[in-house]
Amino acid sequence: MMLCPDLLAALKAEARKLALARRAACDPALGAALTDHLLRECPPPPGATVAGFWPMGAEIDIRPLLHALHARGHRIALPVTPKRGQPLAFRAWQPGDTLARGPLGTSQPSADQPPLTPDWLLVPLLAFDRAGHRLGYGGGYYDRTLAILPGATAIGVAYAAQEVDEVPVGVDDAPLDAIATERGVIFCGAAKA
Repeated sequence: MMLCPDLLAALKAEARKLALARRAACDPALGAALTDHLLRECPPPPGATVAGFWPMGAEIDIRPLLHALHARGHRIALPVTPKRGQPLAFRAWQPGDTLARGPLGTSQPSADQPPLTPDWLLVPLLAFDRAGHRLGYGGGYYDRTLAILPGATAIGVAYAAQEVDEVPVGVDDAPLDAIATERGVIFCGAAKA
């Protein structure tokens, strides 16, 4: 069912409030368990360039996963947040690199790091459902990014407590192939992972 834009925006705003409260009660250290599940159940293919993100606030801590993927020989990219309305850009990162302060409280690779195009993305979110829909922060950065990377695999990363029955979805919302949590990996639709 297609919702009018105003109703969709209101539903997403309410869902974000609930998701932030739910996520605040979770332990970021659960990222270690998420790492184990993802590497066992849904690892990226050999040679894949993996885009992650540097966690902020109460987001699940995927830094153990980034380190493990780097140790397995994957090139790691972190997002660089552009001006509103643009897709994300990605630059190379490896353990030990110093990160620069980015917009919206983000941490990102410095401008001297080379750009990379990921073919496997770890996507942050506020809420998700089993159909692979995600509720983000509202800027649309990942939706625009996934639209220009049609062959890329998108894996949401979250706490299991962030699962909801149904995420309000608009026409521009890009679905995920799977979601990894501290309890396991949920494969969505025709997952490519």
